[in-house]
Amino acid sequence: MLKISQSNYETLRRHGEETYPHECCGVLLGRMEDDGTRVVTSTARAGNTRLDSLHNRYNIDPKDLIRIQREGRERDEDIIGFYHSHPDHPAQWSQTDHNEAHWFGCSYVITSVEKGKAVLTNSFELTGSDEDDKKLVDEQIEVA
Repeated sequence: MLKISQSNYETLRRHGEETYPHECCGVLLGRMEDDGTRVVTSTARAGNTRLDSLHNRYNIDPKDLIRIQREGRERDEDIIGFYHSHPDHPAQWSQTDHNEAHWFGCSYVITSVEKGKAVLTNSFELTGSDEDDKKLVDEQIEVA
């Protein structure tokens, strides 16, 4: 399960609306509870370096990722997931999303943005032990 505050939830959805018709991307920071629940305590926007196909691809700028991870550690937060938008496409992972997901045990949040408006947000946990058996599994989102 992914627990996220209303303000962080709205922040990532608004990010998708602001970058429409291009995909946005960012990082979820927080902590892992003993029961496996990931609790989001902050979000961080990241630059999309996939300039070849901004409407349906993203890649988090590695410089942003290192900076976000360092700043999170200073606040005692870990990277617990990532988010991106799907402009005019369902909030469901694509084969490309699956192929490019590598952070096992993290949440991958996708917001469908239709005609500039965030519609649906879903989360998926990357499970498995290596690239050969990884899966993106539906994950409940609790907005508090």
